[in-house]
Amino acid sequence: MTLIISVSGIRGIVGAGLSPQIACDFGCAFGTYLGGVRVVLGRDTRPSGPMIRSAVAAGLNACGCEVLDLGVVSTPGVALMTRRLGAAGGVVVTASHNPQAWNGIKFLSADGWAFGPDIAERIRQIYESKAFALVDAVSTGRGKHQPGTHKRHVKAVLAGINADRIRQRRLRVVLDSINGAGGIGASALLERLGCEVAHINAEPNGVFAHAPEPTAENLTGLCDAVREHRADVGLAQDPDADRLALVDENGTYIGEEYTLALAARHVLSSRPGPCAANLSTSRMIDEVARSFGGCTVHRTPVGEAHVARAVIDNDCVIGGEGNGGVIDPRVVPVRDSFAAIGLVLELLAATGKTLSQLVDQIPRFCMIKQKFGCTSEKTSQVLDEVRRVFADEPLNDADGIRIDWPEGWVHVRGSNTEPIMRIIAEAADPSTAEELAGRIRTIADRVLA
Repeated sequence: MTLIISVSGIRGIVGAGLSPQIACDFGCAFGTYLGGVRVVLGRDTRPSGPMIRSAVAAGLNACGCEVLDLGVVSTPGVALMTRRLGAAGGVVVTASHNPQAWNGIKFLSADGWAFGPDIAERIRQIYESKAFALVDAVSTGRGKHQPGTHKRHVKAVLAGINADRIRQRRLRVVLDSINGAGGIGASALLERLGCEVAHINAEPNGVFAHAPEPTAENLTGLCDAVREHRADVGLAQDPDADRLALVDENGTYIGEEYTLALAARHVLSSRPGPCAANLSTSRMIDEVARSFGGCTVHRTPVGEAHVARAVIDNDCVIGGEGNGGVIDPRVVPVRDSFAAIGLVLELLAATGKTLSQLVDQIPRFCMIKQKFGCTSEKTSQVLDEVRRVFADEPLNDADGIRIDWPEGWVHVRGSNTEPIMRIIAEAADPSTAEELAGRIRTIADRVLA
């Protein structure tokens, strides 16, 4: 039975690790932590979503919480409405980019961002101890449907960009929403921006047309559609619409790493200021920040909560992660594909350049990403061995281990959301990046043998 509990919430395979009882108990745990107040609840389109949503709501109600049900909405949409509706917290039923068999539960603070490790651990302790603050029959919480999330989310994005300038460019766009929660709102945003849109995998039924993570191997259909429609850009969301990957006008997958770099370039061109990114994010963000007067980039452990906290604490103008997650604090302090779409399209309109031309203007690095199955126990053993072998090198162990060499860097860590280990390496050329990753993979293979 697989159930992953981390700072990113909980995730599990439905029917094997994640059950209605577990979901209800986590609802009780969160309701107990909050103290029987107003909670916003939304879900992505996965077929198991209604079941998990009902179980979580039951747990919250059992602890006296009023549940405002947003229905099928994006994760940033839940964050936005948590703040706008004055709720004490938010819950998103989603497994983000995980495969079809998975689902999960993500908890948000009253400010709309994910909790840090201390509070996440407190919620876990309440869940494991079953020390729930259940109320009597008269005090049981109620629930009601709360429509309007997509409309308010689109309005918030439009408030921060020059929509008229984008409309004048009359961009042709192909949008791949992977049958997820972001399609309705994103298509409405593109319509408001005057774009000619071809929307593929649009039906929000949760039956994913391809593997849901927005990587090159999963987006060949989007690349083909961009060429077929002679579009200016292809936009790929993940199932809960907090990440965005890009395809250029030639139908070439640009990738997730460029989303933050391009968005940062646009924001910093008019509002120079500090940025935030995690340890696994490409050096492109550093190069972009340097080109605008040497703006500071605050590096954090992997995890949206860490980056969001850095954005707020350091008054950053933009933040995000190399997985295609852009945080525009003017909209909401979490990763947001809607905000990313607005910033990238405004960059295209403001410069008059094609996406490939803009990409060519950013210093190019080669990044290698590897992942393989690894239990938490084995992950610790691998990290211990890496630390021993490279004891004389400059190590950053704020999250796993990152090693920086003159020729590049490598970051090895256990995933917060899957029973896997990740190795990410970046250098100026593919062979060097492969060699750096290979140094770590050799150690991992030896430990796992």
